[in-house]
Amino acid sequence: MPKANVKKLLKSANVPSALARKMHPFYKGKIEVVPKCRVKDFNDFSIWYSPGVAAVCTDIYKNPELVYEYTNKGNSIAVVSDGTRVLGLGDIGAEASMPVMEGKALLYKYLGGVDAYPICLGTKDEKEIIQTVKILQPSFGGVNLEDISSPKCFNVLDTLRKECRIPVWHDDQQGTALVTLAGLINALKVVGKKISKIKIAMVGAGAANVCIAKLLMRYGANPGNIIICDSKGTLHKGREDLKNSSHIQQWNLANETNSQNIQGHIKEAMENADALIALSAPGPGTIKKEWIKGMAKNSIVFVCANPVPEIWPWEAKEVGAAVVATGRSDFENQVNNSLGFPGVFRGVLDVRATAITDDMCITAAAELASCIAGSKIRPNQILPTMSDWELFPKVAAAVGVKAIKEKVAAKKLSYDKLYAQAKEIIKRSRAITETMMSRGYIKKYK
Repeated sequence: MPKANVKKLLKSANVPSALARKMHPFYKGKIEVVPKCRVKDFNDFSIWYSPGVAAVCTDIYKNPELVYEYTNKGNSIAVVSDGTRVLGLGDIGAEASMPVMEGKALLYKYLGGVDAYPICLGTKDEKEIIQTVKILQPSFGGVNLEDISSPKCFNVLDTLRKECRIPVWHDDQQGTALVTLAGLINALKVVGKKISKIKIAMVGAGAANVCIAKLLMRYGANPGNIIICDSKGTLHKGREDLKNSSHIQQWNLANETNSQNIQGHIKEAMENADALIALSAPGPGTIKKEWIKGMAKNSIVFVCANPVPEIWPWEAKEVGAAVVATGRSDFENQVNNSLGFPGVFRGVLDVRATAITDDMCITAAAELASCIAGSKIRPNQILPTMSDWELFPKVAAAVGVKAIKEKVAAKKLSYDKLYAQAKEIIKRSRAITETMMSRGYIKKYK
């Protein structure tokens, strides 16, 4: 690629960061609370507050399930983080994680019609995080764990999934996994390969790739053909350093994958691989061009570190990658959990599910992949984008139906009913934002 084009692409890649520094203080945050009931005059407060509200409190006391009918609990989730693994920034603390959690809440509302609230915790203690989420349950219909460091995040999620009566998921695990699976499903159609036959190299053995590996295997990937790399090299049965409680997830994968016992580092893991899934240290330069050159013909390269991919996508294409994806919205083929979590939680809340199972994630992945017609799948277009907004009610409906089949849903609705309901809620949410913009209540940044 000509140097002039590379410089232009690099300059473009830095634009979002520059604008973010200017626009965040202009708006002083990205979300706010607004009423959803009518207030004709001050007399209405006797209905919405005292004395009228006492009647509905009494009803809920007698029948706690009425909280879903009388309050916004059924459309509210908590986005919970301790700020220990934020984007590609690492342990930057609760306050510094707030812009990310507010951004997450914005995406939930605009794309899924879900009211999400950032809850950034002043603790890094695993037990305190678990206890905090458990005591927040009366106020929320679900919990999105976010940017919690590994290995702590594994036990936090597993414990809360077992002990909570509302759905809890860790978007860095399950959300990233389902969208990666969706992207791989369609990328394999482009190159004409089957998931059961391909060799998959995975760079990074943190929360995201551990969950991705498990979901790929559940979907049909051959465990023996998956080679995972952490900072010390490939995972294999001889990695005795992983044999302790803090690395139990990686130790289990070391014994389940890599049947040829390939040893070495990233280069060795990638040799003759059909697909690369990298969620590791931000680049560029984490993945080298010569390693991609050594992959199998018509290779698939997912380099999804944030905020900068492990290798620039144009560099991967130069050495033969057939399909290249990143986690960024300003590049082609965004494989990012923003395509998944708004629809998943819309569906979960609409059937009042008590859990989000692995098979519900696979259903979401398959539905997301199907949202782009087979004839439109191309090397530079393997997934729909956030602008294809109808993907979200489709994912919501598919997840809701699967939750019913999995027997984790309190409400039973058809796909058509769920789709129509989700579509109406999301359209309303988008219309509110657009109306506030057009009338100047959300001011235009100058």
